[in-house]
Amino acid sequence: MKKLLIVLILLGLLTPLLASSALAGGGAGPSKDILKGVFTQVDAATRTAILKKDGSGELLTLNFNADMNSTDVRVNKKVMVSLDKNAGEKVIKDIDIMFMDMTTGKIVALIVVGLIGGLLSGFIGSGGAFVLTPAMMSLGAPGAVAVASNMCHKFPKAMVGTYKRFKYGQVDLKLAAVMASTAIIGVQIGIKIQKYILSQWGNAGSNLYVSVIFVIVLVFVGGYVCYDAYKLSKKQDNNEGHQVSGLALRMQKIELWPMIEFKVAKVRISAWITVPVGLATGMLAATIAVGGFIGVPGMIYVIGASAVVASATELGIAFIMGAWGSIQWGLSGLIDIRMTLLILSASLIGVQLGALGTTYVKDYMIKIVMAATMLIVAVSRGAKIPGYIADLGWQAPLDHGLAVTLNSVSFWALILALGVAGGIITVAMIVGMMKDKAEKRMETAVSHG
Repeated sequence: MKKLLIVLILLGLLTPLLASSALAGGGAGPSKDILKGVFTQVDAATRTAILKKDGSGELLTLNFNADMNSTDVRVNKKVMVSLDKNAGEKVIKDIDIMFMDMTTGKIVALIVVGLIGGLLSGFIGSGGAFVLTPAMMSLGAPGAVAVASNMCHKFPKAMVGTYKRFKYGQVDLKLAAVMASTAIIGVQIGIKIQKYILSQWGNAGSNLYVSVIFVIVLVFVGGYVCYDAYKLSKKQDNNEGHQVSGLALRMQKIELWPMIEFKVAKVRISAWITVPVGLATGMLAATIAVGGFIGVPGMIYVIGASAVVASATELGIAFIMGAWGSIQWGLSGLIDIRMTLLILSASLIGVQLGALGTTYVKDYMIKIVMAATMLIVAVSRGAKIPGYIADLGWQAPLDHGLAVTLNSVSFWALILALGVAGGIITVAMIVGMMKDKAEKRMETAVSHG
C-alpha cells in the first residue's frame, strides 16, 4: 500500500499543473481561428455577416469566402465559425451548426441509443461510447460536440455501473485508482489534440479525425478480441476458466519497482506497466470519447485481469476520466446538454441491466459482444470518411448517388451494431438466468432428497 501511495502522489503532482494549464488556456476554448456565437445580421450586398461572440457578446463583422452566399449563413443559431487565415482579414472558411435541431424522431433515437449504450457499458465496461459517438454524429451533431457531450454523460453512468459491479465483487478499486491517475494526463493530451485539429481544419477535420481513429482502433482491437474470444470459448466450454495472455505473463515477470498487487484482479505487476495503458485510455477518451476499448483490452492482455474484472474496473476509470473531461469540454462550450441528458436518462437503466448480465455469462461472451459491435461500427464510420475528405476539399465532391449510398451504409451498419449488441446481451442474460434457476432447483431437489 505504501508503494501504491507513492506512485499516486508522484502522478498526482502532475495533475494540478495540467489543471492550471487547462484553466489558463487549454480549457478556455478553441484557438483564435475558431469563433463560437450567433449570427445576428447578414448583408448580401456587402457579403458580410455580423457574429455575436459567445460569452463576451462582442459583435464582429465577418466576410464571406469566394464560394459563400447569404443563404449559407443561419441567423439566430449557435454556430462554430472557422476563419481562413490565408484569405484575408476575418474571412469565413466554414460554418457549422453547433447544436442540431431536435425532432421527435431524434429524441426517440437518442433514448434508444442511450439504452443500448448503457447495456454495453454495464456488460463490457467500455462505456458504449464507440456506439454513442457515431450515433450522435449520424443524427447531425458535429464531431467535437458529440465527443464532448458523450464524455459528459458517461461519468454519472459509469458511477452507477461501478457501484453495481462492485457489489458483485468484480471491481478492483486499486487498479482503477492507478489507471485513472495516468488516464487524467491522457485526457488532457487528447483534448489538446482535438482543439488543434479544430483550429487547423475546422469541424470537417474533426469529423474526419474522429472517424479515421475509430476505424483504425475498432478494426485492430475488435479483430484481436474476436480471435481471442474464439480461442477462449473453446477453453471455457471445456471448463478451463480464465486464461492469462502470454503478453500479460511476460509483463508480470518484469520486476521494476514499484510492484503492486491487485487482489481482485489477482495480478502482481510493475506500476510502470500500467502507465501506457492508462495514458492511451485517457487520450482516446478525450479525443474520440472512447477509452474503454483500449482500457479493457489493455487490462486483459497487458496487465492480465479477467474480462469480467477488466470491464468492471474500467467503469471506475471512466467515472474519473468523464468528470475531468466534462470540466474541460464545458470550459470550451462544446457540450450539448440536451443530448447528454436524453442519453443519460436511458443509459442509467441499461447500465444496470448490463451489469446484471455479467453475473450469468461466461468470460468469452463479454469479448464476443465487444468484438462484434466494434467491427460493425467500424463499417459505419468508414463509410463516412470519403464524404469528410470531400468536405475538406482534399478530393472532388462525391457523386450524389454515391453520397446517398455511403450515408445509407453508415446508418444501417450503425442500426445493425445496436441490434447485435442489444440482442446478444439480452439473449445471453436470459439464457444465463434460466440456467442459474435450473441449477438452483437441482440443488434444492438434491438437498431435500
